[in-house]
Order: sequence, then C-alpha cells, then structure tokens
Amino acid sequence: MGDCFSKKNSESEADGAGGGYQPASRQQNQQKEQQQPHNTRSERPGQQLPPSSQPKASPLPHPASSYEQPKPEPGVDTILGKPFLNVKSFYTLGKELGRGQFGVTYLCTENSTGLSYACKSISKRKLVRKSDRDDVKREIQIMQHLTGQANIVEFKGAYEDRLSVHLVMELCEGGELFDRIIAKGHYSERAAASICRAIVNVVHICHFMGVMHRDLKPENFLLASKDEKALLKATDFGLSVFIEEGKVYRDIVGSAYYVAPEVLHRNYGKEIDIWSAGVILYILISGVPPFWAETEKGIFDAILQGDIDFESAPWPSISNRAKDLIRKMLTQDPKKRITSAQVLEHPWLRDGEASDKPIDSAVLSRMKQFRAMNKLKKLALKKCFFMEKK
Repeated sequence: MGDCFSKKNSESEADGAGGGYQPASRQQNQQKEQQQPHNTRSERPGQQLPPSSQPKASPLPHPASSYEQPKPEPGVDTILGKPFLNVKSFYTLGKELGRGQFGVTYLCTENSTGLSYACKSISKRKLVRKSDRDDVKREIQIMQHLTGQANIVEFKGAYEDRLSVHLVMELCEGGELFDRIIAKGHYSERAAASICRAIVNVVHICHFMGVMHRDLKPENFLLASKDEKALLKATDFGLSVFIEEGKVYRDIVGSAYYVAPEVLHRNYGKEIDIWSAGVILYILISGVPPFWAETEKGIFDAILQGDIDFESAPWPSISNRAKDLIRKMLTQDPKKRITSAQVLEHPWLRDGEASDKPIDSAVLSRMKQFRAMNKLKKLALKKCFFMEKK
C-alpha cells in the first residue's frame, strides 16, 4: 500500500524456502538468507563524479569496530555494547518532527554550540526481538560508514540510556521532496533530471561503499534547507545492509510501489536500488507510480507483470531519452538492468540535456493526490498494526 514493510514481516520463512512472492502467507514464512554464488561486489564507477559527489574512503576500518570499546558494565543489557550515556547531557530536545513505528524524531539543540540537529529516539521497549536490536545497531553502523558523502544526511552520534537509543543527525529543514515540487507550482524534465541525478548519486555512493539501501522512496529524501538550490539528502537507512559478496538476499523488504520483482522472487542483490530509483523517476515525470493497484497484492502482481504505461498523458509529450532511461532502470532482469554508473552517464541526465519545457500541470495535481493518499494509508496501516498488537 506504499507503506514500508520491513524484514520483520518475512522473518518466519521456512528453511530452504525461496518460492517467491506469496501474498496470502507472506507473514507466515520465515526469512532465510542463503549463501550462493552471486555478484554483489561494489563496482568501481566507470566515470568521474563531480568532486562534491565523489565517494570518499570509509572513515572506519570496519563498521562494527566502534562498538567493541568500551565495554558496558557487567549485567547491563545494552544494544550499542557500550555504557549508557544520557543524550540530554549534550542536547536539549525540542518539538516533535516526525513519528514512525519504532520511535520519534525531535528537533534538538547541542548544548555546547547552540546548533540545531534532528534526534531520532527509538524506544527499546518496541525492540522485542534480537533481530530488531541488531537492525538498530546496523543502521547506526551504516550511517557512520556513509556520513560525509554528498546527498547523504550527516550523522552526529548515537546515545543509549535505559529506555531508548538516540540517533543525532543533520537537521534537514527544507522538507520532503514532493512537498517542495508541489509548492513550486511549475515543473520540467530538467528539474526531474536534476532530482533523479541526486537520488542515483546516493545509490552510486552506497554501492561503491558496499551498502545496499533496500528502501528507496521519495519520503526518505529531505532537502537540506529551504534554499532554492538546497541539496537533496537520503535520511533513512533502517532497512539497509552491508553487501556481502556471494550472498543472495531473500527477505522481502521495502515499500510496495518501489519493490523490484526479484525481491518478490526472494532472490536479489544491489540492483534492486536502481529499480526503486526508476520508479521514483517515473513518478517525478507522471505524478503516479508505474505499477498501480488498490491492494498490496495487486501492486505486487503489476510489478511482476512489468507493463509500463508510456501512452497516457503526459508521456506522449515526454522526450524519448527520458523514457529510454526509465525502461533501462525498470528492466525486469536484474542482470540486464542499467547500473548506477551507467545511469549517471545517460544523455538525459547530463547537464542541460533534458528539456526545460514545463510539464503538464496535471502532473503536479496527480503527485499531490498520490502524496496525500500515501499519508492516509500510512495512518490506516499504523492503526491496523496497533490493533493487531493488542
């Protein structure tokens, strides 16, 4: 339904399973990631990225190393593996900025500098399984690993107390991507190309540094500031994983509209991120997702069928180069799908290649409706989740 369905929904996959998408029994199957030959090595890019987006070397010798010292007190159960530290000793928490399944994000102010940041506070009470706790630890490791890269939110630090784990990061004051587009009131292929370039740059950096995002969607991108030329930043790495060479990933994760077909087949690698970026690009140009249905099952069936509509408005007036890039990003066979380096070299994404002619204003209306519908469905899903928990 467009909301995020995490690996928690697929952790009951039976040993030896791998039969693919089965909507009726998906939550009754257990996740199993099997070791099989599969090419998931991060490719060194074939082109030079702009200096601002060239991936930097990892600041950590190994992402887990920061959690080996110091040791927590004996008998104290910690997630981060180090002594409790009160986040309020360093930051003053302010108004709520957002709320998710596991925690709340607050505006916070650093006591020593007066600078503003965002603090994501995750309730430990909701981390009922070891896998939940491991997920939080891995999210922190990945954010530490990627911080400093262009188009990725800066990570400030992690704190744990008796009740919560707190992630302090850069405050992105420019709001969500779709909200900015809708507010501007005018739009073009060139604007869509600029946004797509930033999103694919995130994919490129992640893959270069050995990370598979697994949940790319517009809601996970915020603008750094309210400035007209503000950087677009990826902010959520809750479902991301470090790529392990030779591993085939089988757990169904992501958000329905953006899921690649091989995820539903329970046999995938980093190529799924390109598919998700392709779906976002289709929405950026048309205002609606390429695979549409009223139910999650219907969306999955449409994804597996793979028919892409380039006949309805505004597609007849959209350039062939834009449609060519989308087709290559939404190729069903992941082995034949375009890579992030190839996307960034595509003629439509090169500076000035995309048309600056305004796209039909109906696209912004559809985007606004799609945005509003997603918000309503998230509220409905959240309500259903808590009713089931009771």
